Amino acid sequence: MDTAVKQSPQPAARQSAAAYRNLIMATIGFALTFWAWNLIAPMSGDYKERLGLSSFQQSFLVAVPVIVGSLGRIPVGALTDKYGAKLMFPVVSALTIVPVLLLIPAKDSYGAMLAVGFLLGLGGTTFAIGIPLVNSWFPPAERGLALGIFGMGMGGVALSGYFTPRIAKHGDNLPFLVVAGALVVYAILAAVLVSDRPDRQIPTDSLVHRLGQAGRLRVTWELSALYAIGFGGIVAFGVYLPTYLKTWYDMSPTEAGTKAAGFALVTVIFRPIGGWLSDRIHPALVTSVALLVAALMAIVQAFDPDLNPVGTIALLVMAAGLGTASGSIFALVSQVTPQPKVGSVTGIVGAMGGLGGFVPPLVMGAIFTAKDSYSIGFMLLSDLALAGCVYAYGRMRNIQREG
Repeated sequence: MDTAVKQSPQPAARQSAAAYRNLIMATIGFALTFWAWNLIAPMSGDYKERLGLSSFQQSFLVAVPVIVGSLGRIPVGALTDKYGAKLMFPVVSALTIVPVLLLIPAKDSYGAMLAVGFLLGLGGTTFAIGIPLVNSWFPPAERGLALGIFGMGMGGVALSGYFTPRIAKHGDNLPFLVVAGALVVYAILAAVLVSDRPDRQIPTDSLVHRLGQAGRLRVTWELSALYAIGFGGIVAFGVYLPTYLKTWYDMSPTEAGTKAAGFALVTVIFRPIGGWLSDRIHPALVTSVALLVAALMAIVQAFDPDLNPVGTIALLVMAAGLGTASGSIFALVSQVTPQPKVGSVTGIVGAMGGLGGFVPPLVMGAIFTAKDSYSIGFMLLSDLALAGCVYAYGRMRNIQREG
């Protein structure tokens, strides 16, 4: 292995209680920081009316935290390899409190909202902290399920979409105060309860060098492409599904938001299922089948079926496929990535997944503006998912750990 490491003495036996404690803390922290990361999107309609924003300005405001949070996973993952989750989880959670509270004075200025949205992107980086932590505490035969359970923390986006506007009805600033308070409590608990494995391998070389090494692994970019399809699809639908349902099916904002939350809930439930299946079947095969299911459902939706029941079934089955793929892809990460590089590789793969969710809403919106139809957008999604299906089956099921 070409990464320089220093290694602490090995413990006599793995402490399963510590493993599950860290899994629970990581999942809670992931969910809370993702709620914070998504605080602007559920309120973007109000900001559009209050600040007189165009549709593009509204979309850009929502996109800024997504972009920053996605790219921020790259250095945060590398820093986690170096300093450990015991330091990174409470620090990042505590720092996220700052932009959450700054949303209160910033809400009357578009420029200020963009600046705070940039800082709020920090909340989207905790994914790259939790993956190496959970990966280190569980043996290979149990990692798929454990990483899938951790991945359920992405439900924080759905929690935000559902609860943030409802809490705001009792006070404009109340959602920000509630989330900030929850982050304060979590940061304190994380400082006490999160622990790195005693035998954790600690890189001694520079962050830039480690990121360069992770970037030179072919598997990093293969996994990035697959995750951009799987998790990127989830992020894209989380952002754009309410708009699609309101525009194409004439739903009220509340009804569209509720159905979008249902889509997100299905992805959350199926993520650990994807990990569990990957512990029993090769994760590349699970990924391939899951992406095939998503592709077929995208084709069905491209024909603009009635929402009840065909469209609803197609969207929910698509959510199950994307959620399963997201879980199985990170089970694959744990199999083919050297342990000291898991944080760095996770950061890059997670970044590409988040960015993968940024592009489709822009494409769907542009196509609808030009063609007054979403069919082409769904067919493009099916093409990408089919490509991922073929690549996962043809290449990834024979891949070996590098390093």
